[in-house]
Amino acid sequence: MNAPTRLTWADIRARAVAFARDWADAGSERAEAQTFWNEFLAVFGVHRRRAQVVFERAAARFGRPGMGRIDVFWPGLLLGEHKSAGADLAAAYTQATDYFAGIPDHELPRYVVVSDFARIRLYDLETGRQDEFPLGALARHIERFGFIAGYADVRVRDEDPLNIRAVELLGALHDALRRDGYGVDPATGRAGHGLQLYLVRLLFCLFADDTGIFSPKDSFLDLIEHSDDDGADTGTALAELFQVLDTKSELRQQHLRDLLRVFPHVNGRLFEEPLPIAQFTAGTRALLLDCCRFQWAAISPAIFGAMFQKVIDLDARERRRQLGAHYTSEANILKVIGPLFLDELRAEFESVKQNQNRLFEFHKKLRALNFLDPACGCGNFLVVTYRELRRLELDVLRAAAAFGHATAHVFDAVQVNVDQFHGIELEEFPAQVAQLALWLTDHQMNLEAGREFGEYFARLPLDKAPNIRVGNALRLDWEDFVPPQRLNYILGNPPFIGAKFMDDTQRKDFAYVAGGVANAGLLDYVAGWYFKAAQYLSGSKEGFASPDKRQFQDARFAGKGKAPGIEDIFVTLERQDDAARERIRCAFVSTNSISQGEQVGVLWSELYRRGLHIQFAHRTFRWTNEAPGKAAVHCVILGFGREDLPHKRLFDYAKPDAVPHEHAASHINAYLADAPEILLDRRGHPLCPVPEIGIGNKPIDGGHYLFTTDEKTAFLAREPQAAPYFRRWIGADEFLNGYERWCLWLGECPPQVLAHLPLARERVEAVRALRLASKSAPTRKLAATPARFHVENMPAGPYLVVPEVSSERRAYIPIGFLGPDTLCSNLVKIVPNATLYHFGVLHCAMHMAWVRYVCGRLKSDYRYSAQIVYNNFPWPGITAQPDATGDDAQARAAELRATIEQAAQAVLDARAGFPGATLAQLYDPLTMPAALLRAHQALDRAVDAAYRPDGGARSYAGDAQRVAFLFTRYAALIAPLA
Repeated sequence: MNAPTRLTWADIRARAVAFARDWADAGSERAEAQTFWNEFLAVFGVHRRRAQVVFERAAARFGRPGMGRIDVFWPGLLLGEHKSAGADLAAAYTQATDYFAGIPDHELPRYVVVSDFARIRLYDLETGRQDEFPLGALARHIERFGFIAGYADVRVRDEDPLNIRAVELLGALHDALRRDGYGVDPATGRAGHGLQLYLVRLLFCLFADDTGIFSPKDSFLDLIEHSDDDGADTGTALAELFQVLDTKSELRQQHLRDLLRVFPHVNGRLFEEPLPIAQFTAGTRALLLDCCRFQWAAISPAIFGAMFQKVIDLDARERRRQLGAHYTSEANILKVIGPLFLDELRAEFESVKQNQNRLFEFHKKLRALNFLDPACGCGNFLVVTYRELRRLELDVLRAAAAFGHATAHVFDAVQVNVDQFHGIELEEFPAQVAQLALWLTDHQMNLEAGREFGEYFARLPLDKAPNIRVGNALRLDWEDFVPPQRLNYILGNPPFIGAKFMDDTQRKDFAYVAGGVANAGLLDYVAGWYFKAAQYLSGSKEGFASPDKRQFQDARFAGKGKAPGIEDIFVTLERQDDAARERIRCAFVSTNSISQGEQVGVLWSELYRRGLHIQFAHRTFRWTNEAPGKAAVHCVILGFGREDLPHKRLFDYAKPDAVPHEHAASHINAYLADAPEILLDRRGHPLCPVPEIGIGNKPIDGGHYLFTTDEKTAFLAREPQAAPYFRRWIGADEFLNGYERWCLWLGECPPQVLAHLPLARERVEAVRALRLASKSAPTRKLAATPARFHVENMPAGPYLVVPEVSSERRAYIPIGFLGPDTLCSNLVKIVPNATLYHFGVLHCAMHMAWVRYVCGRLKSDYRYSAQIVYNNFPWPGITAQPDATGDDAQARAAELRATIEQAAQAVLDARAGFPGATLAQLYDPLTMPAALLRAHQALDRAVDAAYRPDGGARSYAGDAQRVAFLFTRYAALIAPLA
């Protein structure tokens, strides 16, 4: 009654020896080739017809008329060309690849095999590897053909077409079942629990059938093929199968039909819950068979899981548009887990691998590690973490073998298991996918270990399960889920939702966890996970809302109860000691807004208060989303915990999409600078004695007072008396790109004049009506003075203009002087009474370094703020007007200030040399004139020297050094104010 055992490598090698002996003297291509391939596949326990391997497949050939015939073709996996003894194998390979032109993309093979009976040559088209050996040596090279038996090397590739094709196949099946009404949520018309669970079960069966969990291979395919062509009994066959997979072999009925007897007991609660029998048609049965014939062994659970969710979330058209675009790439996940734990573990392994006892203890340590992703989604972070931990364990087993340490079975040697991985996910379906993805990854790693030990290794029944729970991570007490004494690492990618874009539910959830935090309304949604982690690590909930004590469910595949081996999460657990919390380390991917601008002080004042330190960080990089019309998200990664590590790691990027460069850091502050742990206050006035900065004018006029040049000309043609009241209007766009706009400023127009300007009065009346109709009480109040602006800032003399938003591509934010005849909008900042000295300091590398680290961002663009950036900027000590006739220090200060002013004027002169260019063109890194760049470099040197009046000029290696210096100076400036 037991299910058949899959072939071990020892079995396969023995069959390979016999195969090579039987075919030693063959030589005729046509007479014997097909028999050769049938028996070759049988070496691996594969039945050609059940595996959908075909002979003489018709296909067009590149550059040749008519159709050719492929000798052996396994769609999506293998193409074989067979020649008579002594033939040219290189020519056979060329012939094989010529057929690619006539093969659909989703059927293109990864492997090409050519043979002339005496020799076999294997090409791996993905890795570029090529192997050739005589037939007699087949047994020695047999592992190179492990993909035939389901021992696939899974190589994670972003946007892998295999992953995309897999989701397309499941998507088509999902759409057909949903249209027929199976498991549909009547409230939404979308897949409900029943259909979601049905698809998860089918995915497990498809993967199991292709990777040897089910033995013999293609048992699931065989079951579906034996159902009626019209699909009438397909659903019944699947219901029987699910019941069999949930039943121990010794408890099954004696007269179970052979098609079902071969399947193993799976357990893991995956097949426990009874589901309605699905009614298949000929069409849906055909879709399922298409799925069965796909090469599931090659999918990546890390990427596929996130794609699989799109089957549920999107309709067919939108799914096709977005597939491949909504997942966290492996490269980005490794940016988190590398510095969080993996690099350190690998270094530790290198230090212990020559010592048997220490190696043994290290292996025990790997088994004891536990990981939590409190926003796990489809589990991609957990999957990659588990895979890397298993690969490290395999290195440990290899090292142990060098000491002569042997084990009877690989099952006894492998200790790391999925029950070390914990996750919280808000929705049921992605939680189910996460649990399944970890099981699939476990099997892939078991196959990898099996190849190493020369035997087949599958963990069935599934007596260990990932600890994935469905619940609201912001409302639940994580300690009731995983006690701190068990946990080592918290990691993940919480939702990217800005403070202004939360829906009502999210806003309430966030308020629940951050209710005691001052100015919490400024924070993005992701900050809630930082607060929850701080709560967990500190053991104190003071200042935060109390957690929700309502029970939360597991990512159940069935019924009531709990998975074996997992503590009862509903029992109040004894809180763990302080040392356990102190050793836990965390790392989250977050939007870069939490490390820049006004959010930093709000978030980190709480985290610092709870004793947290940043242990490693990736500064801003682009988290690319390839979907059409979707903007890239600019992210940071923060690794943090209570332990103040002596050696911290800081990763910087020359550009958001560049390769990171690592720097050792003694401190990493909340702005991700190697500098003291300082938080910048929202300061109402400048820290140093410099002119005040303000915003431009804010009309709240609905555009009635604003004109293009053509609109102004047309208006004045009808009402020329209004000409004196038109002023040039400048916002950030107009300032940078040279656009002309005009403002009709009537705020100081005498009533007797306005009475004779009917067109102007129409504009005033339109603004009045607009303001009266507003839902805002302050705006309605402004209707009493409709000719005035909400904010008026009109300097009487020249003033300095700083665009509020400017591209991060520029080395310098373009700034400049304007006169009182020009009115500025609230999209720029203005500095009245500014001099060449102020222009020079604000327009240099030192100030730009400060901007890049502390300025808020709009996407990746700089968003210049008065309260955070300008008012906190630590100017040089010569900022107060020095006396050139005073003592030596005063004279030196006056000299340095004069040098800055001369250099600043040189920058303005260099700009004037290109009168037709806009500021955007002048400061574009691709078009910036050399003369302007040289002028700026001279200005940079002048300002650098001013910061070191006693030591002259100092060179800085880059922004990081400049900002470290500026934070130190800032600390010195605020110390007397404390």
